[in-house]
Amino acid sequence: MPDPQTPYYVYLLECRGGRLYAGITTDVTRRLREHGAAGRRGARFTRAHPPARLLATQAVAGRSEALKLEAELKRLSRSAKLQWAANHAVA
Repeated sequence: MPDPQTPYYVYLLECRGGRLYAGITTDVTRRLREHGAAGRRGARFTRAHPPARLLATQAVAGRSEALKLEAELKRLSRSAKLQWAANHAVA
């Protein structure tokens, strides 16, 4: 179980076909590897639509905050998600 002080990250992926996927993790590199790997570690969505690239990440204080931000992000329109990604782009 992660330490309560462990930072969480909300991330946005662009997947095959231009679809967008939002998720949370404590380790972005590991999670991207899981999404891209064949098998059952990635989300059902990313098994069907493999990730093409990481668009953005945002660090937050904890799991609760990450879940809230992820839910907000998932409710946004595609154009609003892309705007969020532009503001939190991966270097």
